[in-house]
Amino acid sequence: MIKIGLEAHIPINRVKTKLFCSCSLPEETSEPNAYTCVTCLGHPGSKPVLNKEAVNHALKLALALNFKVNNEIFFSRKNYFYPDMSKNFQITQYEIPLGTNGFIQLDNKKIGLKRIHLEEDPASFIHPDGMQKSSYVLVDYNRAGMPLCEIVTEAEIESPEEAREFLKKLISIIGYLGIYNPDKNPIKVDANISIKEKEYVKVEIKNISGFKEVERALSYEIDRQKNSKNVEQETRAWDSSKGMTFPLRQKEGEIDYGYIFEGDLVKVEFTKEIMNKAKKEIPELGHEKVKRYLKEYKIDKKDAEVLAQEYRLAVLFEKVAEEVNPVLAARWLRRELLKVLNYNKKNIEELELDESHLIDLLSLVESKQITDTNAKKILEKLIEKPFDVKEYVKKEGLRVIAKRDELDEICNKAINDNKKAIEDYKKGEEKALNFVIGQVMKLTKGQANPDIVRKIILEKIR
Repeated sequence: MIKIGLEAHIPINRVKTKLFCSCSLPEETSEPNAYTCVTCLGHPGSKPVLNKEAVNHALKLALALNFKVNNEIFFSRKNYFYPDMSKNFQITQYEIPLGTNGFIQLDNKKIGLKRIHLEEDPASFIHPDGMQKSSYVLVDYNRAGMPLCEIVTEAEIESPEEAREFLKKLISIIGYLGIYNPDKNPIKVDANISIKEKEYVKVEIKNISGFKEVERALSYEIDRQKNSKNVEQETRAWDSSKGMTFPLRQKEGEIDYGYIFEGDLVKVEFTKEIMNKAKKEIPELGHEKVKRYLKEYKIDKKDAEVLAQEYRLAVLFEKVAEEVNPVLAARWLRRELLKVLNYNKKNIEELELDESHLIDLLSLVESKQITDTNAKKILEKLIEKPFDVKEYVKKEGLRVIAKRDELDEICNKAINDNKKAIEDYKKGEEKALNFVIGQVMKLTKGQANPDIVRKIILEKIR
């Protein structure tokens, strides 16, 4: 049996300033140590001031994750001597966090969430030759002091695959709330893992980025523990290039941090008005949309789950489904649109086209004015740069040829040029007929209606 607990660190980066000072949030390309001040560096005499917007974002996240929010919270100092916090402590929450006892519902089980708390992000380390080989380390304090939400699960996850499913659900909820920009900072995960064969000795893997990497790291660590004579309680790091974990230090306990109350910050009280306002600002979430899509649009469950996973994709689908058959819209957005985006190495946030382009395209598909093949080619071009779909179809002459008098002569040519295929079909080879139909499609540049072509050819060869 396997027990896995996750600690997900969510950067609350859709705010203007850091958590306790007026420093702007840095970009990935920012000069090192350019976004700092006496407060986020902890100079003597400096005083932290709490970012109200960051607190409101964190509150919405807590409510969306079904946490019991504490009416009153305060901050503490987590004391440790390490260069990622130049003041030798991190302002975080310990005794009374933002919320406790939340949960995320997976397909087959509910994963309990122990706590959610708000804290400042530490600085980032740069290891010029990698963590294990570098003879020195550089410290960039740009990130120090940025708002960070830590979500701690119960040790109820039972496999690497389940851990990945959990994180996908979590990221979906965060995406709907609009509190996190993935282009600015990655979400990092610490994973605690223990197995029955080794008497559940807990090992922690620090700072893993990405769903796949979490799954890979956990899979490796399970195998390592099963094949080790002795497993020690320790903290390890994940090397994604080598696909292995390596030891960092012996696992510390909470008592080692010597938490004390942060006297420079006052307590925060969540009134009924604040709570009600936060609840109203939470949109319909992905799992709620899935239920509605199944009832309202009667689409396939898997299509509904994929479409509801990302907020922008869900909004796009709903707008298209107002004008086009929802089943058709769901199939094209889930399969064709996402396939083309993946091929072009783009995500849904980078999509330039809007619902009008897709409505025009799928309306032509629905009315059988263009073939699926040509529609897919048009979609590929739309991803590169949006254009007027109807005008393009007219200009390129892509409308389906469905009139018999237009297709008769072309079908005659295909039959006469492929007599062996016709004979093979008459002998029972169905593929031979499909080949002849394909020749008609080729001659018409994909414009012929294949169903009508099939009917015409069968009539002519009988």
